Amino acid sequence: MHYRPYRQLFRHSRTLIFATTMTVLSACTVSQGPTADQGGPQLLGGGRPLDAGYSRSPVYARNGMAATAQPLASQVAIDILKAGGSAVDAAIAANAALGLMEPTGNGIGGDIFVIIWDPATEQLYGYNGSGRSPAGRDLKQLQAQIAELKASGKVAPDSQGIPSHGSLPVTVPGTVDGWFAIHEKFGRLPMSEVLAPAVNYAREGFPVSPVIAYYLDRSMKGLQRVSPMIEETDNAHATYFANGRAPVAGEMFRNPDLGQTLETIGKGGRDVFYRGDLTRTMDAYFRRIGADMRYEDFAAHQGNWVQPGSVNYKGYDLYELPPNGQGYAALQMLSILKNIDLTQWSRGSAQVFHYMTEAKRLAFEDVARYYADPQYSDIPLQGLLSDAYGRQRFDLIDPDKASPEFGPGEPVLEGEGDTTYLTVADSSGMMVSLIQSNYRGMGSGLVADGLGFMFQDRGELFSLDEGHPNVYAPGKRPFHTIIPAFLMKDGRPVMSFGLMGGGMQPQGHVQILVNMIDFGMNIQQAGDAARFMHEGGRQSTGVTDSLLGTLYLEPGVPAQTVQKLKEMGHQVEVIDNGVMFGGYQAIAIDHQKGSYSGATEMRKDGTVAAY
Repeated sequence: MHYRPYRQLFRHSRTLIFATTMTVLSACTVSQGPTADQGGPQLLGGGRPLDAGYSRSPVYARNGMAATAQPLASQVAIDILKAGGSAVDAAIAANAALGLMEPTGNGIGGDIFVIIWDPATEQLYGYNGSGRSPAGRDLKQLQAQIAELKASGKVAPDSQGIPSHGSLPVTVPGTVDGWFAIHEKFGRLPMSEVLAPAVNYAREGFPVSPVIAYYLDRSMKGLQRVSPMIEETDNAHATYFANGRAPVAGEMFRNPDLGQTLETIGKGGRDVFYRGDLTRTMDAYFRRIGADMRYEDFAAHQGNWVQPGSVNYKGYDLYELPPNGQGYAALQMLSILKNIDLTQWSRGSAQVFHYMTEAKRLAFEDVARYYADPQYSDIPLQGLLSDAYGRQRFDLIDPDKASPEFGPGEPVLEGEGDTTYLTVADSSGMMVSLIQSNYRGMGSGLVADGLGFMFQDRGELFSLDEGHPNVYAPGKRPFHTIIPAFLMKDGRPVMSFGLMGGGMQPQGHVQILVNMIDFGMNIQQAGDAARFMHEGGRQSTGVTDSLLGTLYLEPGVPAQTVQKLKEMGHQVEVIDNGVMFGGYQAIAIDHQKGSYSGATEMRKDGTVAAY
């Protein structure tokens, strides 16, 4: 990819980025360092000989590379590659390590989505590893259970949708199935060897990294606030907060229960989790706490291989997985934005932010209307991505002001079908784009007896409206937010990348590509650059927030741009802690030079490891 020199967005200097990062890190380190309330001038970051205002240089290597949200997990992936494993082996190993080391974002109690470039067949493969709702509970029963929680005061009487925690939003975890599906097709090493590093770290312990410590503390306090709606919390506290507090940065953390569970999976295979001893333990736990999930729900689970969809943007093809995930929202945004030349303005201009924000709002109206489990509804997938429909939606954008309200479009139906992100590439040219999540924070708050992981609360994203495509039903997959991405050009791989964070993900994917393709940033600059995150409008749950919504900006956006966006009618807030703007990892391949380049998120603890 050709990158042009770029300096326009970060005119606030490196000190601003460093100060933003320190806002997060100071909350979770033992030695706090100088703070504003100590008085006197504060010492901030030094300069860089290249790319002033950015966090670090891209990492370059030839044989293998891994970019994850935790440095030890990145090193685990490299160790697996050096031991002869494929990029898929290394990705699974890193994911297992992250479930231990970053339980605030993922774990085997959640779901998984993957895109893999296989150089042997020169094809992209997609896997949807999302789980389904309990087969023994229908919509009316769910509504009655929610009403009972409200009547007892365990859930606020004016709350809408499915409760965020406890057993009601729990769906079958799809991650372990996903691991074995991609391993069977592309793995080289035995699964016991792939999972061994995570098993060892779980038993022997590892030092908690700063940002994850910060999120562990937030999660503990969050679970305490919602504890009335959670049937059982002793196991979660014993597993993660044994001393009545969250572990701090640098403190050794162990999870021997998870180590035993992973070892059992490595030796016993997929079925030990879905039809074996672990299944029986989970079934007994759900029965004990009065929940609806059963052995039969696990036994019936099966993820599926899917064909990624794509949109061409200025010569590059972005690939995303189809619904029930939200990946097509990123494609719809690009299909809209290809109708305007953003480079006529500087990257930090209000006009660029305005067009991208309005494209997001338009795309997400369709997300709320159409995106659901395709086995339960007809989704106009081809129509949503067509150039004609993209132009039709683009024509709704007022170039001078924010539209008060957008509605969903009417694409032609043409017959068809918190989170962690990591990416790994190996010496053969195989590249893996993998994203995995428990959904809200650490998940439901429920940890089965002796297993060491928390179940996801992804079912919160079902709608309770009977006519909605995403309405709750037994054995159905909910709307999903986690989306891996892959960039191609002329049929060849360019970049495996992703960006964590709920509804931030599609708009983050688009911002990364606009930064690189339109404004010439390199792979690291594209992730460091100040982001926006728009929130609001109609939701896939059937709940409607403010139709205009709120445009959240990072402080690297120029002050004059913030003011102009307000004058254009956007509801703008500047947020300086990096929490809501996602977590980016990427690996790009340069076919001419024969090397990889990698980048990782400055807002997280992660790093790129390579050899």
